Amino acid sequence: MKIHEYQAKEILKKYNVAVPKGKVAFSVDEAVTAAQEIGGNLWVVKAQIHAGGRGKGGGVKVAKSLDEVKEFAQNMLGMTLITHQTGPEGKTVKRLLIEQGINIELELYVGITLDRSLSKNVLMVSTEGGMEIEKVAAETPEKIIKEIVEPELGLQQYQARKLSYALGLSGDQLKNAVKFLLALYDAYEKTDASLAEINPLVVTKEGAVLALDAKMNFDDNALNRHPDILAYRDLDEEDPLEVEASKYNLNYIKLDGNVGCMVNGAGLAMATMDIIKLAGGMPANFLDVGGGANKTTVANGFKIILSDPNVKAILINIFGGIVRCDRVAEGVIDAAKEMHVHVPIVVRLEGTNAEEAGVLLRNSGLNFEVASSLKDAAEKVTSILHS
Repeated sequence: MKIHEYQAKEILKKYNVAVPKGKVAFSVDEAVTAAQEIGGNLWVVKAQIHAGGRGKGGGVKVAKSLDEVKEFAQNMLGMTLITHQTGPEGKTVKRLLIEQGINIELELYVGITLDRSLSKNVLMVSTEGGMEIEKVAAETPEKIIKEIVEPELGLQQYQARKLSYALGLSGDQLKNAVKFLLALYDAYEKTDASLAEINPLVVTKEGAVLALDAKMNFDDNALNRHPDILAYRDLDEEDPLEVEASKYNLNYIKLDGNVGCMVNGAGLAMATMDIIKLAGGMPANFLDVGGGANKTTVANGFKIILSDPNVKAILINIFGGIVRCDRVAEGVIDAAKEMHVHVPIVVRLEGTNAEEAGVLLRNSGLNFEVASSLKDAAEKVTSILHS
């Protein structure tokens, strides 16, 4: 689950991670009031959407007066902000973060995530703050310094010092950076985050170390332990079909292709998408209906898949381990009749009672193509599209 920058900063503040003074605003009047309450004579007006690159898209402005705060807030609220992460359709700005201006000396980068190859968390820092970390990794990977964190020990003082030295810091700056890194890792671990990224991490001319920006993602499977974080969920920022799928406990991710996929098991779903691509097709989605595929889950799956107007054919790939294939076939037939599915459907069922399932599908009188293997299924569905 993703959250907004201002929400991430609210969480970080609870764990003693230094952040600038800031307030969220949902209207122009609230933005001006927030600036007055923060005080000073310099403010930053930031559009709040679930995407990076907001500054380049016109979603971050420095205001030198309350009139400018008002002007920027009027321009941003309701605008469609397009960045490299939103895609060409962009996202509508519905809330702003008003923050105090900061006397910046250095812009750095820090991020924490899971290194899946090691099954351990990794803390990364770089002197290239403010840049896209993917670009830094591609062009100057030597500028990213990493520390692997042993899960039974957590981030150690010496590791935080080592990373702070690597950033070229000394004196009060170094002490504050060490404190910042230890607090950030504590917040990351205790909230079951899957990503904590501060870009830029700024060092002020006074020696303070602050999270000028903050991005946090969380493990969906751990949100039951964090109702306070779950309350931050902003459905307006999520794909409507993904939100709808979550109501039925379906794992759905929309893609750009035209072959709708319905599969049981995440690994099999990934393999199915790969085979479709290999056969010359383009998957329209990732959809894992779970281990026990039945009429209800299949019907809900059809409903979600067919809500995407780009879908021109459907490939159902079910392995009957927990559930018998003939039961799945009955569910597919009933759901297809009930949902009035009019696009071609290719079905590949493997496992218990797969042969009986094939007979049921062929004799259903519906527009099914029964495949003998996953390769055959992918070739059938792509040939339908190209015919």
